[in-house]
Amino acid sequence: MNNARERRRLYFFILFLAAVVLLIFGRLVQLMIFTPRNDAPESITLPVVERGPILDRNGKILAISTRLDSVTAWIPNVSDPPESAELLARILEMPDGDILDRLQDNRGFVFIKRKITPTESQAIQDVKAEGKLAGISLVPEFGRNYPEQTLASHVIGYVGVDNIGLDGIEYTFNNVLSPPAVSTVQEQKEVLGNQVFLTLDINIQHVIEELARKAFEDNQAEAVYILVAEATTGDILGYCGIPNFDPNEYNRYDSLARKNLPLVRAFEPGSVFKIFSVSSFLQLGGIDPEEEFFCGGVYQMALPDGQTIEIRDLASHGWVNAERILKYSCNVGAALASEQVEEVELHRMLVLFGFGKPTDLPLPGESAGILSDPSRWSARSKATIAFGQEVSVSALQIVQAATVFANGGLLLKPHIVRKIVSPQGETIQNLGREPLQEVLSPQTAQRVLEMMETATEDGGTARRGRVEGVRVSAKTGTAEVLDPQTGQYSEEHFVASYLGILPTDDPQLVIYVVIDFPKGPATYGSQIAAPVFKQTAEWLVDYLGIPRSGATVIEHPGSVRIKLPEPLRVGTEMPQLLGMPKRLLLPLFQQGEFTIHLRGEGYVVAQDPAPGTPLKQGMTIKLYLE
Repeated sequence: MNNARERRRLYFFILFLAAVVLLIFGRLVQLMIFTPRNDAPESITLPVVERGPILDRNGKILAISTRLDSVTAWIPNVSDPPESAELLARILEMPDGDILDRLQDNRGFVFIKRKITPTESQAIQDVKAEGKLAGISLVPEFGRNYPEQTLASHVIGYVGVDNIGLDGIEYTFNNVLSPPAVSTVQEQKEVLGNQVFLTLDINIQHVIEELARKAFEDNQAEAVYILVAEATTGDILGYCGIPNFDPNEYNRYDSLARKNLPLVRAFEPGSVFKIFSVSSFLQLGGIDPEEEFFCGGVYQMALPDGQTIEIRDLASHGWVNAERILKYSCNVGAALASEQVEEVELHRMLVLFGFGKPTDLPLPGESAGILSDPSRWSARSKATIAFGQEVSVSALQIVQAATVFANGGLLLKPHIVRKIVSPQGETIQNLGREPLQEVLSPQTAQRVLEMMETATEDGGTARRGRVEGVRVSAKTGTAEVLDPQTGQYSEEHFVASYLGILPTDDPQLVIYVVIDFPKGPATYGSQIAAPVFKQTAEWLVDYLGIPRSGATVIEHPGSVRIKLPEPLRVGTEMPQLLGMPKRLLLPLFQQGEFTIHLRGEGYVVAQDPAPGTPLKQGMTIKLYLE
């Protein structure tokens, strides 16, 4: 009895389950076959995105998108792969074997070559017009063109074959220049990227690259950098590293040429660093501006274990104070002054100057340099750091730190991007002056700026960088480079440099010149970097209209008063008509007493009869105009 009841329950359950399955199956058939797809979801596609341009501060184009064809193949329609490979190889300058492999090893769609030249596109179209290259197509794609070629290439960067930024501004602002977007099939349209305006001035960039390349060749150097910044804003007006590359053909260049050395290479700055250490000593109160130290050519420090540290200078400078330490670039004086401050305090000041950390310029790969924690300093570290050894910096860090002296003790953040503008011309982001922190008091900053000016006077190490009629505050540097194999400073590898701020009385520019590993007869910054600075500064002073003392200044109210010619009056004698415009000759015609012959247009250049000839009724007057 119980078994029969259990079987009935099982049958009912099976029937119920079957009915549910049939209902689900029926509904599925109805939805898939009989129900119209009025509410089918729209498919999502990626619209075509035209990458926005990169421009200099004045709107000159540095990078722009272009439409280039790519060669593709639909394998099922390729009727004669060997012939197609041979024809394409001749046009595209590719091995025909490589093309044939692509045509034979694939079964559907395949790219043959991405973004070919317009000449190559036309050649393929001509061949296809002859009935050949079946299955081969040209597909338009956006490419990238850099009309100024190598100019500012380390800043601009480059894109890959898929128009995605791989370096420089192209990389860090990839989503700004080419904003990610999706759309529906029904509303698919082209998306325009934003415009990125740099702080660079294309004219300044042209000049400093020419000067840097000449210095590179003249000194047989491994690299040369020239950076120019607006002293009161931190805007970088010129940014150059040689060797450089052409982003249109970046694959042709080696890694050194593509490397952004002013940003990524850290080096010991040498004596240029004295302006930061000496100003730190003054700010900390460790030394007084007039306090003197004796330089006998050698700095000696006795250690507790009985050993003695010796640091030799290039010369014996005698009694030196802070000003003369900078003027004569005295290593011994800087080392002796360093004894008056604590290691921790000196380290804190150098961190405030921005050393040991990146500037956060929006370019990839920036070096933070090396500024070790005081706990890791040796007995000689404080003394050697004071004149630019045992500390590594990037060229950009030096320029940033120099803004402290031009802005009353304030450190400014350097900028390479000025603004971002939408495709419709609306400003999305405007980047301006950005103070980071107060490093020095205004008094100390001004005092050191004036001390630096003495280095350009007779006897100073920076005298070869003097600019006529403009006060210049400067510091030279010649740094030995540590040989990683021997652990000793190299006797051949030097970094020569020159840092200048001008004018001293109204700082507008910071200019830093670096010549890395010069192999010519001279290696000192005062010898080879100073002339490059001078040429750069001389041109910039004239280009930017920076006043020179003693130069003739002509003031003008801004308006010009033009004297109008007096109306022509005809009396008893032939008037002077030379230079008179045609429209003012009307009174002659109104007389009715003369026959007038006019030849030409414009102004009277000759007349017959001559001025002063008595006029008689019926006389013929000939006028020649140009």
